[in-house]
Amino acid sequence: MARKPKTGPASDPELLILASLASGPKHGYAIMTDVDNFAGVELGPGTLYTAITRLVEKKLIAPQSPAGRQRPYKLTAEGAAALKAQLKSMRRVASVGLRRLSPV
Repeated sequence: MARKPKTGPASDPELLILASLASGPKHGYAIMTDVDNFAGVELGPGTLYTAITRLVEKKLIAPQSPAGRQRPYKLTAEGAAALKAQLKSMRRVASVGLRRLSPV
């Protein structure tokens, strides 16, 4: 059984949200649209806001002042570091997998 990372994002939705916020603050609907555009993944509102709550609790993202009815979120420095570390790890795994699939 795979173990969850001890720090940083613990799920795919969390990772996708962090990646979305890496380009700047966004509110929930903008995050959903962005994730769908760059990853082809549709996050439902329940999945999105559950993951946002966990990310806020971990201090990887922070809520901003509401703009009307919408509350934007921004990536924290800790969140950026966690995202970078996770993406580097994923790059290593992808590199090994691709190498092993290449014909000899």
